[in-house]
Amino acid sequence: MQGRKHAHIRHSYFAGNFAPIHQTNPLTPCTYTGTIPQELQGGQYVRNGGNPLGHEHLGRDTHLFDGHGMLSGVLFRKVSPDGRIIPKFVNQYILTDVYLAQNTMSLSSPIVPSITTFVDPLAGLFKIVSSILRTLFIIIISHLPGPQQAIKRISVANTAVLYHDGRALATCENGPLMRIQLPSLDTVGWYGGEGETQHHSDGGHGLGEWTTGHPKVDSQSGEMLLYHNTFFSPYVRYSVIPESHASGIGRPKLASQAVAGVSGPSMMHDFGVSHTHTIIMDLPLTLDPTNLLKNEQVASYNASRLSRFGVFPRYEPSSVRWFTAPPCCIFHTANAWDSCAGDQIISVSLLACRMTSPKLVYSTGNVSSPKTVNMTSPDDDQCRLYYYQFNLSERQENDIAHQWALSAIPFEFPSVRSDREMQEARYIYGCSTSASCFDTALGKAAKMNVIAKIDSKVLIERGKTMQLFPTQSVDERTPMEILDRGDNEGPIQLFRLPTNHFAQEPKFVPASQSTDEDDGYLLFYVFDESQLLASGESPSTAFSELWILGAQSMRCVVARVKLFQRVPYGLHGTWFSGVDIENQRAVGSLRSLKAMQRKKQAWLDNRGIVRQLWAEVINMLAKAAG
Repeated sequence: MQGRKHAHIRHSYFAGNFAPIHQTNPLTPCTYTGTIPQELQGGQYVRNGGNPLGHEHLGRDTHLFDGHGMLSGVLFRKVSPDGRIIPKFVNQYILTDVYLAQNTMSLSSPIVPSITTFVDPLAGLFKIVSSILRTLFIIIISHLPGPQQAIKRISVANTAVLYHDGRALATCENGPLMRIQLPSLDTVGWYGGEGETQHHSDGGHGLGEWTTGHPKVDSQSGEMLLYHNTFFSPYVRYSVIPESHASGIGRPKLASQAVAGVSGPSMMHDFGVSHTHTIIMDLPLTLDPTNLLKNEQVASYNASRLSRFGVFPRYEPSSVRWFTAPPCCIFHTANAWDSCAGDQIISVSLLACRMTSPKLVYSTGNVSSPKTVNMTSPDDDQCRLYYYQFNLSERQENDIAHQWALSAIPFEFPSVRSDREMQEARYIYGCSTSASCFDTALGKAAKMNVIAKIDSKVLIERGKTMQLFPTQSVDERTPMEILDRGDNEGPIQLFRLPTNHFAQEPKFVPASQSTDEDDGYLLFYVFDESQLLASGESPSTAFSELWILGAQSMRCVVARVKLFQRVPYGLHGTWFSGVDIENQRAVGSLRSLKAMQRKKQAWLDNRGIVRQLWAEVINMLAKAAG
């Protein structure tokens, strides 16, 4: 069945502030209210997210996780004559192969198939296969002689940003990392040396291919850890990349090493890393193209299949130990750490945002989830900060010593203070809602109007004294019970935004010379939906703000930077310090859309009519692809 019974339903994830914007801007001064902390001077907050080129294809399959990567940043470098910091806003598309090709070929819809095409229960075999063949056809066209951009990688680089070894990097799991330049947010090129002045030897086999959207950087060792999903055995490969100047001090480099025991191609979006161990997840939500041969969905969720967690020493992916737990979905981990008895590591702990249903994957594509996914109990729609403790002391039995939620509040987009990652951090920050759960109903959009701070140390200690089942929580209070009582001194502190205001992922920036772990600030974008028109669309005058919230009290917004345009609701951001910006590796060249367009025109002008006729052939082929 190829019809879409839900086609008449408005796509809520492309309306209002979910809708894409198309105006890009160089660094431009902004106004603000309040006092910008001096700790921010010299640094830059940058957030990534998918931004389609236009609305013309929204009658087709479209998913929140589609769209070209767009970076939106606020720089705090310049200081006014009176000593005040002047924030500057900048936003730029990430110039991937796909983005440049889309702008140099006559195409009416995105090059890469939408995630919706693969998760839609109503999508038939013909539709899925034809969308894949269309992409392959466009890739072939792009490599024909001509002025168009050749598509060598299909990543749209729209997921997250991070910093490692002198490089700011954008991520997306259907391709390699993409280097960007701070603070302009210009695109340098694919990880592996493109655009750099010196030879880059960190690539290696596999690092130019599909890579997790959430690499981990160890602030102590300087290593970057990554995994690479594949559709064929061994299904997951794993890499550890040391800093270039640390390669000779005993830290091995691993490039695309197989992880043993993965059962098949799963939709793994994140993983856990402690200072000594790595945690790979093999969950019931799978993405298997071979299902087409069985006339089954490419993406499917098997509620009867157990979740599996593979724990192995950092440099030994072949020594993995597998632990099983009730079925779930996990898209984001918050932190992982070791527990020791003397010199022996006896357990590894993981905090993750655990969902008991994959409904969000379907609703963000504006499609109904399969009946096998729909749950009956309200508790089955949980998305909570969840604690796992994997016991490593017993070699004969792989036992999960503890597995339960810290709190009953909805919780996603987790983060910790960066210098506390991979160790037992006390505070976890993230997004929540004043409702009892994230609303993932078809035709509605999950929005976050609460910023949460959870004292994981207190709640884990409390939970270990309780007899909890996996579906229970240490703290069973709802968000409204916490907010109505004004309890902002306990282990769960909530900051509720004003009416009609919605937040995005918060990022912690420490105060200077801070001694308390939570002494610092949370930075996040905010949009006031009272600006929306009666139709629900955003007017051209709509704008977002960057809020700076005191993390200790979780009450005081110390500054609000008013941007001159919207920042659509997106995905993940990070804080780049002034030291990060100053210590970037030298860049020899940048990717440029204008340069591509000039190249195209110069190609057409040379040899006149012959090349113009050939260009018309290329255009006709592209138009035929749609």
